Amino acid sequence: MKQQSLTKNNLALTKDQYLQLYYYMRLTREFEESILKLYRQGKIVGGAYTGNGNEATSVGSAFALEKHDYLFPMHRDMGAHLVRGQSLRNLMLQHLARGNSLSKGRDGTGHYADPTLKIYGNISHLGAMVPMACGVALASKLRKEKAVVMTYIGDGGANVGDVHESLAMASVMDLPLVLIIENNQYAYSTPVAKQIKAKRYSDRAIGYGISGYTIDGTDIDEVYSTCKQAVERARRGEGPTIIESVTMRMHGHSAHDGADYVPKDLLEAWKKKDPVMKIEKLLTDKRILTPTLKAEYEQKIMATLDDAIQYAVESPYPRPEEAIVGVYAA
Repeated sequence: MKQQSLTKNNLALTKDQYLQLYYYMRLTREFEESILKLYRQGKIVGGAYTGNGNEATSVGSAFALEKHDYLFPMHRDMGAHLVRGQSLRNLMLQHLARGNSLSKGRDGTGHYADPTLKIYGNISHLGAMVPMACGVALASKLRKEKAVVMTYIGDGGANVGDVHESLAMASVMDLPLVLIIENNQYAYSTPVAKQIKAKRYSDRAIGYGISGYTIDGTDIDEVYSTCKQAVERARRGEGPTIIESVTMRMHGHSAHDGADYVPKDLLEAWKKKDPVMKIEKLLTDKRILTPTLKAEYEQKIMATLDDAIQYAVESPYPRPEEAIVGVYAA
């Protein structure tokens, strides 16, 4: 078992792929910023979660999948939804809890499923999503689909018993499962140092007899390369992988949380590792992203985002009599 990150660029990305990754990361950042604004305007009720600082992890990991693979994203994995082809309109309808959203207005976050894109979850009790993903991985193996299941858990959720039971089963049965542990330093207000004694979450892979890696979750090359190899290994029938992606949750747990418990100097240090800033610099240095191309992407992103917001705001809320539909059998 290897417990360190793999070499960058083991799987070289093309110019077009780099630009796709950049686009999805920028789109993710702008979408979530708009969600925060709508929340402050009182147009989003309940929780509003962002993955600021997590864009390379969510986008780079999902980019490693094939269309027939399964995705179980968490609340900070908006980029993964976008990579899989989810529309901004659907995502905005979902967050604004409109009647024509994927959950028919019954939820205002990412708790939905879209079988057409093989997106399932997320489940609010986050640890409970891993056994569901494990079950799908088993079904996929029995059907001989050659499909891989990718799911995520945070540093706090990784300590839930459901996660350990799932990994025990997945390892013994060599299930095609890739688990991304998003180590974003805090489980709500509890720092990692007060959660586990080990230095790395990936060390747990040793106990399951599977591969485990710890990577820089702000580095798009490292995220994609490590995830791609784990996906291919799972597809070959070589079992599951744990990938600990080390990032920083730059906002609070949700929009209502000011995160005053996070040391300011820690946030300042991680600001310098901003994944969106890093990929922009990387592509600029490689002469892939020109000022003209950057401006074109920005215009496209804002136009698509404005369209989604307007469409969702003008869409109706669910009718009261529909609240019971789908709850009880007739």
